[in-house]
Amino acid sequence: MRKIIFAINSTINGFADHTVGIVNDELHNFFIKLLNDVDAVLYGRKTYQLMESFWPIAHKDSGSTEDVKRFANTINPMKKIVFSNSLTEVNWENSSLASESLIKTVNKLKSENGKNVAVGSLTLASQLLKQNLIDEFWFAIHPVVVQKGPLLFEGIDDVIKKLTFIDSITLSTGVVIHHYQNT
Repeated sequence: MRKIIFAINSTINGFADHTVGIVNDELHNFFIKLLNDVDAVLYGRKTYQLMESFWPIAHKDSGSTEDVKRFANTINPMKKIVFSNSLTEVNWENSSLASESLIKTVNKLKSENGKNVAVGSLTLASQLLKQNLIDEFWFAIHPVVVQKGPLLFEGIDDVIKKLTFIDSITLSTGVVIHHYQNT
């Protein structure tokens, strides 16, 4: 059975603001490895639009390193399912708007053969956490403190979840990636 995995960059104090992390080739390589075991990514509208605004053209950006281009080559052809009440179309390669609810879609994907499915949105991850549908968590904790951006699992005050620690990876920048399994 496929696993649903959630991987996110976060500050030490739990903010998931993509503009303040320490992003380098080492971090991109970690996410490339993670995505090698994935064949679909679930996005909410905001994250989809953020990702779609850069990754399809990353290989043309003169500032893109070879590892950024490799990440683009990994994410671009991947199946992407977008959950949105306002979008009427999606244009990024292999993207489609969800035709069923998040929970129905995830349960269907879990029962199908294939690689893992990644959750690429805080809002979707919060909804899936409430339903106990995330199998693995990867938290890339950046040694940064800010007071802006969305908080991890904001609005989840009635779910107590104990996770089983699998391992940690420390990057040269001080980013520590913690891997947990749902129990």
